[in-house]
Amino acid sequence: MDEIRYGEILEPGDEKTREQNEKAVRAGFWGKLKKTAAHIPFARDAVAAFYCATDKDTPLGARAILFAALAYFIMPADIIPDFFAIVGFSDDLAVLMTAMTMIRRNMQDTHYQKADHALETFSNE
Repeated sequence: MDEIRYGEILEPGDEKTREQNEKAVRAGFWGKLKKTAAHIPFARDAVAAFYCATDKDTPLGARAILFAALAYFIMPADIIPDFFAIVGFSDDLAVLMTAMTMIRRNMQDTHYQKADHALETFSNE
């Protein structure tokens, strides 16, 4: 099997790629999260990353990296298919954690507070 290169997944790419990633994430993130939140231990980080990516105060480069990671998360086909329970999300986790490490200084407490509120709302539905 070829070596997984998470950095390549997170490359912001050209403007068209960035726009496609953002559009895909905005359209599919909440649906994917609702289906998987109970099964993934990184739901809070994923939601906080979404709020950081959609925050107008987050620099464009950081937003592009997060949208790339979140687009990978919502893709129906990835390196390790998600239907393999917890193991299937390990590649999604690796991509997201790599992205969050790269843009760490842009993650704000408010992004996590919004994430906590959103996840609480999901659990009450």
